[in-house]
Amino acid sequence: MGLFDKLAGWLGLKKKEVHVLCLGLDNSGKTTIINKLKPSNAQTQDIVPTIGFSIEKFKTSSLSFTVFDMSGQGRYRNLWEHYYKEGQAIIFVIDSSDKLRMVVAKEELDTLLNHPGYSLQRIAITDIKHRRLPILFFANKMDLRDAISSVKVSQLLSLENIKDKPWHICASDALKGEGLQEGVDWLQDQIQAMKT
Repeated sequence: MGLFDKLAGWLGLKKKEVHVLCLGLDNSGKTTIINKLKPSNAQTQDIVPTIGFSIEKFKTSSLSFTVFDMSGQGRYRNLWEHYYKEGQAIIFVIDSSDKLRMVVAKEELDTLLNHPGYSLQRIAITDIKHRRLPILFFANKMDLRDAISSVKVSQLLSLENIKDKPWHICASDALKGEGLQEGVDWLQDQIQAMKT
């Protein structure tokens, strides 16, 4: 870290960096959401399914986000837990038009929320269950005819049972960017409240 970085940090001018895990089933719109959150000159025109994971960055007025975009394909979901220790917040994306796989999304969410995460020294550094991480849910693809409301998504995922973590659900249309700013504003507020 250079002198100017240190000075900016002391003066409160440097943005705090936050690591966020972006999770959800394949084809839910995770990569499209992250792409839309980046500045327009940094956005990709062609979105392809994520294989494994990718790391993306974007900034808000006071935070610098590093987002781990994790593949939601079944064969890659077991890799999610290797990145839990990096996470200071979670974005969980749900395809609100895919009613058939809502049960699978709930199972993956339950697995995530109950992950014990012990290291070799039996210290829970990768623990999600006992950490108070904010979780932002995007009920995505609201533009599709078969989409169910964010309230219904919340009920199907039993979000009301999450009592030990702050959470928020936003209806979103990632292609148009609708609902994304509301969600990021909430997440930013939660992260800043945790850091104070």
